[in-house]
Amino acid sequence: MSEITVLVVDDEPAVRETLRSGLIMEGWTVLEAWDRETLFEQLRDHEVDVVTLDLNLGEEDGLGIAVDLRNERNIPVLMISGRNQPFDRVQGLESGADDYIVKPFLIREVVLRIRRTLERYRGPVQSPAKLQFDHSELDLEHRVARHLDGTPLELTGMELKLLELFLLHPGRVLTRDEISNALYDRDWSPYDRSIDGHVARLRRKIEVPGDEPMLIRSVRGVGYVFSGDVTRYSG
Repeated sequence: MSEITVLVVDDEPAVRETLRSGLIMEGWTVLEAWDRETLFEQLRDHEVDVVTLDLNLGEEDGLGIAVDLRNERNIPVLMISGRNQPFDRVQGLESGADDYIVKPFLIREVVLRIRRTLERYRGPVQSPAKLQFDHSELDLEHRVARHLDGTPLELTGMELKLLELFLLHPGRVLTRDEISNALYDRDWSPYDRSIDGHVARLRRKIEVPGDEPMLIRSVRGVGYVFSGDVTRYSG
């Protein structure tokens, strides 16, 4: 994972310099931006693997920028912010961030979080035979899902495909276009509500009843992310 280009977006020169110096030490290429305009200029002019984004960019709100960024392209985003309340983190993740880091930060933590996020996006090479999550598992060879006590999960064929997509990309924000192409082999239409319907039905079958979904989380204006832990088995 040596050939990585990171776009650091922060309106504080000192923060940009700290991140630039630390990330260059990893052998990575670092680009800088300090507002919405320079961010999208850098994305137009360069191939970027991951973006670090401050929540406060002068008078601009990083949450809105994150949503617009997700709508334009599916690129990993790590929010780095001085806002340290749980609600701030939830807002950041719901706006499309893959991770949330609180200032002041250790550069080593940023490096590790970037590596972990990129690994989720790129995925492992070997295909697993089983994917275990929460108190259930998906057997890819036999195309069945069950609880760990052996009780079957009564999923439709489309729900199985959707669950497999989520479990193969845990922690990665999947756009509605990606989900639509995986399920139907076509791009998503804003008038098409079938994906949301499939997700809602899948949630009811795999989630523990409660006020908020814990495994499949909505990302505002973008799509969904599987936020539970997944264990892969080769046999």
